[in-house]
Amino acid sequence: MVTECGIPPGGQYTYMIDTGEQHGLYFIHGHYGLEMSEGLRAPFIIQEKEQSTEYDEDILLTLEDWGQQPEGELIERLKQVSTDSLPNDYKTGLVNGINGNISQTVQFECNRRYRIRVLNIGLDQSFKVQIPGHTMHVIEADGVTTKPLRVDGLDLAPGQRYSVIVQALESDEFNYGLNVTMHADFLDPVPGLTPRYYPQVIEYRKGAPMREYAQQSDDALVWPDDFTLEPRDECEMGSADRVIELNKRNYLPGMGLPYYGLGNTSYASVRVPTMLSALTMGDLARDPLVYGPQSSVIVLNYMENVELVVRNGMNRSHPMHVHSRVFQVVERGPWGDAQAMGKRVVPLQVARPNNPMRRDTVVLPEFGYIKLRFKADLPGAVSIVHCHTEHLAQGMAVVLVEAPRVLQQNARVPQALLDNCRALGFPISGNGAGNQGYDLTGLPPAIAL
Repeated sequence: MVTECGIPPGGQYTYMIDTGEQHGLYFIHGHYGLEMSEGLRAPFIIQEKEQSTEYDEDILLTLEDWGQQPEGELIERLKQVSTDSLPNDYKTGLVNGINGNISQTVQFECNRRYRIRVLNIGLDQSFKVQIPGHTMHVIEADGVTTKPLRVDGLDLAPGQRYSVIVQALESDEFNYGLNVTMHADFLDPVPGLTPRYYPQVIEYRKGAPMREYAQQSDDALVWPDDFTLEPRDECEMGSADRVIELNKRNYLPGMGLPYYGLGNTSYASVRVPTMLSALTMGDLARDPLVYGPQSSVIVLNYMENVELVVRNGMNRSHPMHVHSRVFQVVERGPWGDAQAMGKRVVPLQVARPNNPMRRDTVVLPEFGYIKLRFKADLPGAVSIVHCHTEHLAQGMAVVLVEAPRVLQQNARVPQALLDNCRALGFPISGNGAGNQGYDLTGLPPAIAL
C-alpha cells in the first residue's frame, strides 16, 4: 500500500517502465506479505544502448533460498510459538531455479570473455560465488556500471546484483568448479544444514577431469566492497542538507514473531496507498501525520541533499534497499556493544569524496551503522526504504514522500490502478484511513517500538 493496492484475484495490471538511462541487472518481485519468497520474482535485464564492455556471451545466474513449507504457512505456525523459542528454518539453495544439490553445467569455450550476471532473489540467505582458477572483474553492481575491480569471489545479500567479466582459459585440459555457498550470519554453523555448499561445473570439454584446488579461507580472498568499488561515471559526494536518523528497533510480543521498525513505530499497510494520499490531501500532504503513524512516512523537500543514517545494535545484518533511486554509500562503522556479544567490531570506513560507490541495496552490518546520501531530485516519488528480508513483512521500513505538491501538479494515475483498489475494497483518496484531515478512524493502532 505504498504506490498501489495490488492486483485483485483474477485481475490484471500493465506496468509501463520508462528505463531512461538505466541499464544492468534488476529483478521484478511482489511486495505483498511474503509472496516474493514463494516464487513471485523474476530477473529483469536492461541492455545498454551501446555496449561499454566487450564480451562474447552473457550468462545469467540466479540464486535463491527455498523453505521446507510455504512462507505464509510458516508465519502462521510461528505466531503460535513463544518469541524466545522460534525455530530455525534451514532452507535449500536454488541455482537458476533448480535445487543446488543437482549440479548444473555452464559451458565455456577457450579464450572467450563471459559476462556473468549474478543476483540473489532469495528471502533471507546470502550467497557466495567463486570460480577457482579464473579471475573475475566486477563491472556492475545493482544497475550501476563500475570501473573494473578484480575479485576472487562475490558475496550477495538478498536483493543485491553483480555483473562480472570472466576470461576463459586457453586450454580445455580440465573442467572447473563454479562454487556456490548459501550462508546466513544469524544461523550458527550446523554441519549439513548451514552453510550449504552447491558445487556447479564450468565445462570446457565433456569428460575432461575436474581441476581441484585447495580451499582458502575467506579472509585470504578479495571480495567486492562498497568502499573499494567505484562507479564508472564519477560523481562527487554531496554535502548533507538534512540528516535523517533511522534506528533499527524491535518489539517482542511474547508469542509469535517480533515486530521490527526503523523508528518509533513498526511499518504496516494503511487503507489508502500512500501515493494516493499524497495526491489527494492538498497542503496537508506535506505533514507525515496524515498518512497514519504505521505508514512511517518521511516527507522530503525537492532537491535537498539527504543523508540517511541507519543504525543496527543487534546481532543480525540487514540488506537495506531504497526504491526509485541509487544512493551514495558514504560511511560504515560500529554501533552497539559487539564485543559483549562476541561479535567482530565493524571497522570505520569512509568513502572517497570524489566518487563514492552508488547502488540501491547495501548491507547494514550487525552492531554497525551506514550513512547513505542522495539528492531528492525525483519530485513526486513515493519510495519505500526497507530491509530486503522477511523483516519487511514485520515492519522494518519507512516511506519517503518526495515533494508531494509537485506530485499533485504533474501526476496522472492510471485508471486501472484505481479500478484495482475499488475491486479490493480500498478507498482511492484521503488520508491513510481514507478520511479527511487528521481523522484516522479505521486504522488499527500502530505498534510502538
